[in-house]
Amino acid sequence: MSFIKVATCSLNQWALDFSGNLQRIIQSIKIAKEQGCCYRLGPELEICGYGCEDHYFESDTYLHCWQSLLEILKTDLTQNFLCDLGMPILFNGVPYNCRIFLLNQKILFIRPKLFLAADGNYRENRYFQVWTKLKKIEQFQLPEFISKFCNQKAVPFGDGCLEFRDTVVGTETCEELFTPQSPHINMSLSGVEIIGNGSGSHHQLRKLNKRFDLLRSATSKAGGVYLYSNQIGCDGSRLYFDGSAMIVLNGEPLAQGIQFGLKEVEVITATIDLEDVRRYRASITSRCYQASLIDPLPRIEVNFFLTNPNLIMKISTPINLYFHSPEEEISLGPACWLWDYLRRAGLAGFFLPLSGGADSSATAAIVGSLSQLIFKEIEQNNQFVLSEFRRLFAQNEDEKINYKPKSAREIASRMFFTCYMPTINSSSETNKRAKLLAEQIGANHTTAAIDIIVSTFINLIEQILKKRPNFKVHGGTHEENIALQNIQARIRMVLAYMLAQLLPWSQGRKGSLLVLGSANVDEALRGYMTKYDCSSADLNPIGSISKQDLKTFLRWAAVNLNYPILREIVEATPTAELEPITENYQQSDEVDMGMTYEELSIYGRLRKIMLCGPFSMYQKLVCNWGHLRPSEIATKVKRFFFYYAINRHKMTIITPAYHAENYSPDDNRFDLRQFLYNSKWTLQFEEIDKLAQQLEQKIVDEYTNQQQSNTDTNQQQSNVETNQQSNTETNQQQSNTDTNQQQSNVETNQQQSNTDTNQQQSNVETNQQSNQQPNTETNQQQPNVET
Repeated sequence: MSFIKVATCSLNQWALDFSGNLQRIIQSIKIAKEQGCCYRLGPELEICGYGCEDHYFESDTYLHCWQSLLEILKTDLTQNFLCDLGMPILFNGVPYNCRIFLLNQKILFIRPKLFLAADGNYRENRYFQVWTKLKKIEQFQLPEFISKFCNQKAVPFGDGCLEFRDTVVGTETCEELFTPQSPHINMSLSGVEIIGNGSGSHHQLRKLNKRFDLLRSATSKAGGVYLYSNQIGCDGSRLYFDGSAMIVLNGEPLAQGIQFGLKEVEVITATIDLEDVRRYRASITSRCYQASLIDPLPRIEVNFFLTNPNLIMKISTPINLYFHSPEEEISLGPACWLWDYLRRAGLAGFFLPLSGGADSSATAAIVGSLSQLIFKEIEQNNQFVLSEFRRLFAQNEDEKINYKPKSAREIASRMFFTCYMPTINSSSETNKRAKLLAEQIGANHTTAAIDIIVSTFINLIEQILKKRPNFKVHGGTHEENIALQNIQARIRMVLAYMLAQLLPWSQGRKGSLLVLGSANVDEALRGYMTKYDCSSADLNPIGSISKQDLKTFLRWAAVNLNYPILREIVEATPTAELEPITENYQQSDEVDMGMTYEELSIYGRLRKIMLCGPFSMYQKLVCNWGHLRPSEIATKVKRFFFYYAINRHKMTIITPAYHAENYSPDDNRFDLRQFLYNSKWTLQFEEIDKLAQQLEQKIVDEYTNQQQSNTDTNQQQSNVETNQQSNTETNQQQSNTDTNQQQSNVETNQQQSNTDTNQQQSNVETNQQSNQQPNTETNQQQPNVET
């Protein structure tokens, strides 16, 4: 038997927090050694933290990584123990994203990343170069202070693997698992039995199962042991790294780590008989044939046994993996992200303008979920979480030592502040909902009517312009109506920040609050928000989550988080409540936008994920939306792109949001596009109109042909009946009368059919003409930018 016990981990690293990162690395190594493991795998770039970005251009970053590595080498942590670490390394003046192997206070091998992540949220090729010398190894000259301690001048650097006395170990890094020609295939065929993948992979709704499918595939085809490590938590950006460390053997999962949590360090282990790998591989004839033809990877010989032939251990058996539902992901991911941001920023809590609508209620529910998570960890004796909570929220010296909250609502009462900011346009229903939700969560809630501030602004404008603006329902123009809505929204933002600074002071506490926003991804895509209103905040936990997913989450949270008022909130008509309510008019978000939230989600995915411009989007939708005429679909597509164009500039100042959707319009890093467009889209819309006209004409032609076919059938039937009746002499006269009557009916039907066809053709031409200039009225009213 060739038993081996291996470990992988999830670490909550923080970019440039070298001391904290080192402490978490050391803790994970100690846990792995205590559990009898001989090999420990860590996340990608774990020593400095993945998200250093342009700090990778600084020589300090590389220096401090080597200094941290030296601290590990100085201890006995690597004594008879293989450590696989991630850090950036400069080789011949070129920066590489590397894995570095340590054993017995020596550096065995440095393996640079072969394929870099350079799409979506990732820009690795901005900071690093790929190692292009496949299956080649060179010598890396160690820094002097490392060389002196290790008594090594140079170590192997390149594309290879480690050959121990009893097994072969290789490594790949994050993106390499996702590439079509992944290195693990060549490694497996070259005889590598244990493959580690140190990763820096962020959370995205419904993504984890795809990751596991790749891990299963990596070993089911070619056999072997595959360990996956990942960061967990917020390391200083919009991303939440979602852990989920795994160990897979021959396509079967043996161990799985948590995807979301408040723990800083999690280590999972598995005990494996390497003979299982060898038997599995030998049983696949085609795999053996390909392995016999392969040009193998270079091997670095290591005179060390990883297995222990004298040790009898219980072999790990396959497990059933657990995947969170999307509702659970929304509840947990953004909550953990907020916790990391709050404690690392060292602020006094969260502040949220709570309107009683679905979006701000979803943000509130996520903070409530965080309160429940914190309480659960404290109840499970997580001393780190308890110490962090005391550090942030203890109100005196005694509480810093002895305070322990008794419920999740008590935690929320220390951490979460909300405010309902009504005007005369607000309803009693939203006021009631906001108050009830705050009570159910346990938040500190207050109400601050802003009518007096709004009136002061309007009076000032009247004094300056000598004219008083009016709402649309009172006879005002489009410009007046928008301005009067925007001033309410912007006043709320200013008041929110003032309250965030002074609410802790009012309770005798120090510090200020993080202001939370609550604009969803669909509204950001459409630009249905006021620039510098309450969508402008410090953080937005729902900023890349669709309205459809948020509605589903609210229904789930009403039951699973025990906030029952959310049922009533999710069923209410979404409204901004910025215009006066009359007997004949009540503002509605979807009416204001001119499109539904469901349609916006479709537009968003086609625009970003399917990479569709206006014309290709129309081509796809006209095939899928059979319930609408081509001209109607053309109008919808053109309306979307018009509003997308005039509002794109708002994305330049959008609040940093938790990244959860692949169609997020975040301009900062993820969705890199211009912010000044020609909103007429002249050529694009002309092509849409041409195609719509052709399709409409095709419909008319098919309708006309069908009517003609029906007429011919009727005529043939009439002739048959006439012939049959003419053979009966006694009924000849009556038959002739009937025949004449039927012929008259046929002619009448033919005339009516022609009239209907002409009328439909006339309607189509009218629709086509109206679509030649999409949004003409809107274009006349609005420039290329809307505020």
